[in-house]
Amino acid sequence: MNRSWLYVFIAGLFEIGWVVGLKHAYNWWTWGLTGIAIYLCMHLLLSATKCLPVGTAYVVFTGMGTAGTVVLDMFLFGESFHMGKFCLIIVLLIGVMGLKSITPDTEEGRS
Repeated sequence: MNRSWLYVFIAGLFEIGWVVGLKHAYNWWTWGLTGIAIYLCMHLLLSATKCLPVGTAYVVFTGMGTAGTVVLDMFLFGESFHMGKFCLIIVLLIGVMGLKSITPDTEEGRS
C-alpha cells in the first residue's frame, strides 16, 4: 500500500474520532482530544494529497469517516440499526473502494 493511502486511512480514523468527540465531549480533556484529532486528521489528509488526486483522496476519506461514524454510533452509543442504513453504507463503501482501486498512486499516473 502506498504511504499516501495509509495517511488517508489514518486520517479517516481520526475523522471518526473527532466527529464522535464533537457529540460526546463534556470537559476540557475530551475537547482537547477532539481538537488534536481534528488537527491530525487534516494534517494527514493534506500530506496524502501531495501524491494523490485531491478529489479521490477526499471521497475515500469522507466515505470512510461517514461509514465508520455510523457504525460506531450503532455499536457504542445505541443508535438504531436499520437494514436500509446498513445497505446504504455497503453501497458507499463499494463506491469508495472502487474509486481507490482505479486511482493511480503516483504523480506519474496523474498526468
